[in-house]
Formats: sequence, C-alpha cells, structure tokens
Amino acid sequence: MELVRCIKLSNKFGLHARASTRLAQLAKEFDSRVKIAREGSDEEIDGKSILGILTLGAERGQVLRVRVIGEDAEGAMKAILELFDRKFDEE
Repeated sequence: MELVRCIKLSNKFGLHARASTRLAQLAKEFDSRVKIAREGSDEEIDGKSILGILTLGAERGQVLRVRVIGEDAEGAMKAILELFDRKFDEE
C-alpha cells in the first residue's frame, strides 16, 4: 500500500533538531518506508533519518509531501499526521 499526503508545517520552529528526531523515531516504529519531500520537489529523503529530515531545512509554513509505502502504511500515516497536528508536542 502507498499513501501520499501534503502537510503544512505549523509548529513554531519547523523541522529543527527536536522535531526531526521525534518524526524519525516515530517513523522507525513502523515497517513501512517513509519518504518526505518539499512540495514541488522530486528529491525525497528517508523519513527515518534525522539527518535526512534536517537537510530539508523545512520552516514554519512549508508544505511537505509525505509518502508512506508498506503493509502498515495507514497506521504510519495516521501517526505522522497526528504528530504534525500536535506540533511535535512543543507548543
């Protein structure tokens, strides 16, 4: 199964070190592959890599495309969307 969603970053500091770590750790809880890209870009990074996420340089207001591929894609995507909605538990 493959799911794709576009998500707008609404947390105050974007995908800085703590938020990137939370996202990567969450992605690692699932068997599915997680790929993230800036909207409009074809260059995807591994959503299980803190360094990869940091290289996006994604700031507040940036729209990201999240693609999840695998048997547990629905659960992984739901958890990722919830993390973004909760603003990475920082606010």
